Amino acid sequence: MGIGADIIADDWHAALAALAWQVDLGATEPLGDGPVNRYEMGDPVRPAAAAVATPVAASVAAPSGYSGAGQDPVAVAAAMAGAAKTLEELQAALGAYDHCELKRGARSLVFADGNPKARALILGEAPGSEEDREGRPFVGRAGQLLDRMFAAIGLSRTSPDPAAAIYITNVMPWRPPANRDPEPAEIAMMRPFLERHIALVDPDVIVVMGNTPLFALTGTKGILRARGGWTTALGKPVLAMTHPAYLLRNPAAKREAWADLLALQARLRDGASG
Repeated sequence: MGIGADIIADDWHAALAALAWQVDLGATEPLGDGPVNRYEMGDPVRPAAAAVATPVAASVAAPSGYSGAGQDPVAVAAAMAGAAKTLEELQAALGAYDHCELKRGARSLVFADGNPKARALILGEAPGSEEDREGRPFVGRAGQLLDRMFAAIGLSRTSPDPAAAIYITNVMPWRPPANRDPEPAEIAMMRPFLERHIALVDPDVIVVMGNTPLFALTGTKGILRARGGWTTALGKPVLAMTHPAYLLRNPAAKREAWADLLALQARLRDGASG
């Protein structure tokens, strides 16, 4: 098969993914009965999110020669995370961290998935039951929807091309019992590992999906108010989006999610600092 045929095949798969996403949005007709003047619809432009708020926990310098015994869990996390020079070392450090009670009730350490060279890092909340079983983030129904969402703008966790790839991780690497929300103290313990994770991957853009990642990076909540807006955290542009699990419960919100995906696509196309 020649180069031209490969391009046509790629375009076909991208178009199919976009069509599947439009069906998820509720589209039933390829064309309307008449033209639509979008300027008369008065669709308001969402204001940008507020400037960076105080993070959950500031980075704590690693104490020299620390043993971990009797120390603050956040300080221990900062020391262990700061010593990691690679993603593999960071994963090992998380596996050795024993100050978070969630670890004791979880089956798996769910670290990340996707291409670590991707320009876009997708940050979720915590593993669910299926993620805990499989050891990868976003593999259940919400994860399948997430894959369709990003495929609709030409991004995939399996792409070897950084420009067409996403990298996925969570604030919490262990499943909370009964899928409860992580507590602020638990988020604070994971903040140093999250900071180091983002520094090692060094994405152009971070997408926070849901309240917990929004809170972990910016110290603020209210994802329904923040979604669609841009802010900055850890020196990176951050786009807030609703979690795919919310979209499964509220299908009408997929229209807003599609607008957010287009905003991400435009930001990546024009340059993350644009």
